[in-house]
Amino acid sequence: MLANSSAVGSDAAGVLATPGFVDRYLPALLNQAAHHLAGDFADVVRERGLSILEWRVLSTLADGDRVPVGLLARRAVTKQPTLTRLLDRMAQQGHVERLDDARDRRQTLVRITAAGRALVHDLMQQAEAQQQRALAAFGAERQQALEALLRLLIGTVSDVSDPSGVSAGGTS
Repeated sequence: MLANSSAVGSDAAGVLATPGFVDRYLPALLNQAAHHLAGDFADVVRERGLSILEWRVLSTLADGDRVPVGLLARRAVTKQPTLTRLLDRMAQQGHVERLDDARDRRQTLVRITAAGRALVHDLMQQAEAQQQRALAAFGAERQQALEALLRLLIGTVSDVSDPSGVSAGGTS
């Protein structure tokens, strides 16, 4: 171990002896984990003719729930104007449909169509299988704990950053 804990050195294999900033910075760690978990899945999605954002939207909607556009933007990790343009195109392709919200006329809801669900069905199975392979060493209990912690983190962070109080909770 180094005498000065703020100094960074490496061992013979080039491994850092003291964690650097990105080894302690949660957004960087989460991005790295997501990148490694997804692996080559982005290539599989593109081979099916979908962009990653289209995949996120369709997989978010795949359970059949009607989702407000603002919440869908948060769950799909995009800006609402970007999502609105994408939804126009996806509606023309028959993958999603927009619906009026009977409780709030200012809000638009989005729902996946049967064609959209058919498009992502196999991809969702592949994504789940890839996730299971990647996390097999964790065991079921630790996987569930990790998912619960991430949902808690997302809910906590979105509550702080979203003054409307609408949490993006749930999985995408």
